[in-house]
Amino acid sequence: MSLQFDIQQRDAKTRARVGVIHTAHGDIETPAFMPVATQATVKGLTAQDLYALAAQLIICNTYHLALRPGAEQIAQLGGLHAFMNWQRPISTDSGGFQVFSLGAAIRDGVGKIADIFPDEARGEIEIKGDRTPLNKIDNDGVTFNSHLDGSRIRLTPERSMQLQHQLGADFILAFDECTSPLDTYEYTREALGRTHRWAERCLTQHAQTKREYQNLFGIVQGGAYRDLREESARVIGGLPFEGLAIGGSLGKSKNDMHAILEWTIPLLPDNKPRHLLGIGEIEDIVNGVERGIDLFDCAAPTRWARNGALIVSPEIAQRDEIKNNRLTIANARYALDPAPIDATCECVTCKNYSRAYLHHLHRAQELSYYRLATIHNLHLMLRFMEQTRAALREKRWTEFRSQVAS
Repeated sequence: MSLQFDIQQRDAKTRARVGVIHTAHGDIETPAFMPVATQATVKGLTAQDLYALAAQLIICNTYHLALRPGAEQIAQLGGLHAFMNWQRPISTDSGGFQVFSLGAAIRDGVGKIADIFPDEARGEIEIKGDRTPLNKIDNDGVTFNSHLDGSRIRLTPERSMQLQHQLGADFILAFDECTSPLDTYEYTREALGRTHRWAERCLTQHAQTKREYQNLFGIVQGGAYRDLREESARVIGGLPFEGLAIGGSLGKSKNDMHAILEWTIPLLPDNKPRHLLGIGEIEDIVNGVERGIDLFDCAAPTRWARNGALIVSPEIAQRDEIKNNRLTIANARYALDPAPIDATCECVTCKNYSRAYLHHLHRAQELSYYRLATIHNLHLMLRFMEQTRAALREKRWTEFRSQVAS
């Protein structure tokens, strides 16, 4: 069964829409957020935890799984669904993000090392140690030095497709070159040409070795340059991909990202799902939905949880004077606080444990903290997506938007 996408309702004033993606491993109500399971696990959680949270789909990483334990080994064990005992839809990244994160991100001090929006990074970006990229890009593909043991790894469009076919995800991504927000126009144009050529090679390989249920998404690139984004939207949108993703550098600020979406989305086919890669803060999701995005993924909510930043609803943030809708559980103010993280939240963590207890677990670095905190952050993210879909269905998007984001 290949992907089918039914758009059920649209907002009258924006490009926001609510729909259902039908896949061989179940339906996905959109807009949807997918937790990041880089190495075939959402850190700290089991598949059963994800079922209990009502996660609809997850995203795993081809580069990391190719290194450990190996895509062939996972294929021998029945693919990712069997390997991790998860029978709902799965997406895999192509390895294209590692072209950036192990290359230009190290060189420029952006991405996971600091902030994907350099103009909004807090304070000066400081990169310690060697800033030599761990990969080399050529017109045929990318050669990596493994971050685990330094061994050489070669990814080409064909190899990325083969690996993703072995992993067995429902949604797989074309291999692309993800550029830096600090790359020049000239380099971004050069990289865009590679991405477009690689997209056609991915389609050719996909037709030869895919599993019947697998669907290939093309990726629109072009940095923060309008003419390049529009060119890429036309090229990628004109190729026979089942879905479309918007990736790469989204500019130096969130305003740049909004502009990129406004340039790009009107040029994409309306009847295919759209995935905004690597973006998942609540305010960013609202702005993405409003501009026509259907799918989001981001490691931030689970990473925040592990680092002690716990998401709260807008009303709790206002009541308790919490900035950015995230409380810092290590703060001494919570040492004797008997309240749950969020009194409006119905997750297992909030139903059973206090801020004081989580403050203690975090300070003591107890392993149970990471699971409880991650459950809470993902519950609030997934509940937020349910509320987003309800607001669209009930034709109250403008009111909902004003309550949850600026």
